[in-house]
Order: sequence, then structure tokens, then C-alpha cells
Amino acid sequence: MSQPRRTSRRRAWTAPTLTALLCVLAACSGGPGDDGAAPAPSASPAPAGPPGTLFDGFHYSGPDDPSLAAHGWEVRSGGGGPGIKDSWSTARAGFPADTTAQGGRVLQLQASTDGTRQGTEQVEVQSTGTPLFTGTYAARVYFGDKPTSGRNGDHVVQTFFPISASDSSPNYSELDYEYMANGGWGSVGPQLDTTSWYKADPPDRVTHALKRHIEGWHIMMITAVNKKVTYSLDGKDLFTSSGKYVPREKMDVHFSNWFIDLPFTGGPRTWDMKVNWFYYKADEAVSLADVQKTVDGFYSAGTDYINTVPKS
Repeated sequence: MSQPRRTSRRRAWTAPTLTALLCVLAACSGGPGDDGAAPAPSASPAPAGPPGTLFDGFHYSGPDDPSLAAHGWEVRSGGGGPGIKDSWSTARAGFPADTTAQGGRVLQLQASTDGTRQGTEQVEVQSTGTPLFTGTYAARVYFGDKPTSGRNGDHVVQTFFPISASDSSPNYSELDYEYMANGGWGSVGPQLDTTSWYKADPPDRVTHALKRHIEGWHIMMITAVNKKVTYSLDGKDLFTSSGKYVPREKMDVHFSNWFIDLPFTGGPRTWDMKVNWFYYKADEAVSLADVQKTVDGFYSAGTDYINTVPKS
């Protein structure tokens, strides 16, 4: 079952994040890709497109690409939880070419550990530029059932979730997908938790567990409209919440890969989570077919990023 998220979600402004903020304010432009792929998009204003739409295909050169910050994304660094506290690494986020991805590029989130606190690195990427509220959230995500290298068995959590900017907000809102290939918090796994939160502390939430392996690419969707939240996996509804367990304020979107605990030592291992694209449509429940049709249209047009969502 999903547990309280953090002792402190927000982190102090570090030099990298301050630099990213300055790049946003200065509308910095991006540089070329690092693997021979198409150049990263510039930080020029987003192209015109359907109103109330955010789409990103994650065509960036790396975590320090100015376009990443200019498009409203931040790679986490600094302290805090969840999992192994104070182990967040910007170096664990990348944007490599991937032949299994639509458009051939992904956001890669690699968490690594050798079973010690000092040898553990977790990774998280979050949106910062445009808070999102009701509507449709969708992402094509790759979850791993085993490490890409090293011994299996870690209690790793691979996640996609919109969440309030502050855990202490009186209108706290959080909508979670959490995949645990090896379980955690007393579960043996595999398990995909879908959880709607009303309050972080003390925790007040409703949750559903899908107990099966889901390694590979999936389209994860959350529709939050008409005072109801529905989670779906590849078009199949998994869980619905209503009543007080719906968004009450605007949220940021997070993708993260982290460890609940460190059950054993025994050499280094790396866990790989990937995000192909993210799509949001404000105030509307969009079907999987229509999401995919829209995303296909962006790729066909060579559109790697678009944002027509009002920022206030």
C-alpha cells in the first residue's frame, strides 16, 4: 500500500536549480543533442496548438539543457525523502535515443544502489512551469521488473504522479501510480498501486493494488473530471476515486525512481525507468484512442513540445 510521501517534498534552491531558474527567466536556447539525434528544441515560445494542451516528447540533450528548464521541467537534487533520504542525483536523468520509443527519444530515470546509503542514487524529474488541475493526464512509461545490471530484489518504486507543490497545503492533492516489481512495505510484489490522496500528514487516501508484473511500455492515464478520478492502464480502467479524494488545487507532475529501503548489499545494481512522452488536456476526459491520435499528430508534425495551458 502506498505510504506517506515525504517528510519534505520541496528542497532548497541549489546552484543547478538556481541556474535552471535563471535560464527560464532569460529564455535560454537549447544546444544540439549528444547522440547524433535531432537538435534539442530552443527555448523560444511554444508553437500555437490546441488550447489547454501540454505535450512533451523529451527531446533534450541532458539534465543541464537550458530548454528543459525553459519548458518547465526540473531534475531534483538536494535533500529530503522519500526512500533513501538526501540521495537525489541529477546525473541519473538522461535523454538517450531509444528504438522502442515513439519518436526515438526518451526521458531515462536510472536509480542505482550497492545496498549502502552512501552508494545509493535516486532520481526525480518534475514540472515547474505550468501547474495542472482537472482534465486528462497521460504518459507512455516503461517499467522494469529487474535491474539492468546487478542482483535483483530491491524494493524499488517507479512512479508517475501529479502532486501539490506543498505537502502542508490545506487543499493538498496527489494522484499516484507506483509500480513495485519486488513489493515493499510488507508486500511481496509485484504490485501497481493507484492512490488518490486527501491529506499527506496524517495520511488520508484511498488506494487500489494491481498485483501482477507489468514490465515494458504502457500508457498510464488519469482523468480527473466531474468530481471523479479514474486511473487506467493501456485503456483498461483500474480504479476510481470520488468524494473528497479528487484534486482540490493545481499540481505539478513528477516522474521518479527510488528505493523504499536497502534490503541487502552485494554489489551495484541499476534500475531503469523510461518516459516516452507526457500529454495533458485541461478540463476534458480524453479517451486513449484520442490521446494517441493527438500524440501521433504531434510526432508527424515534428512537434517535440507544446504548451497552451494558461499558467494561472
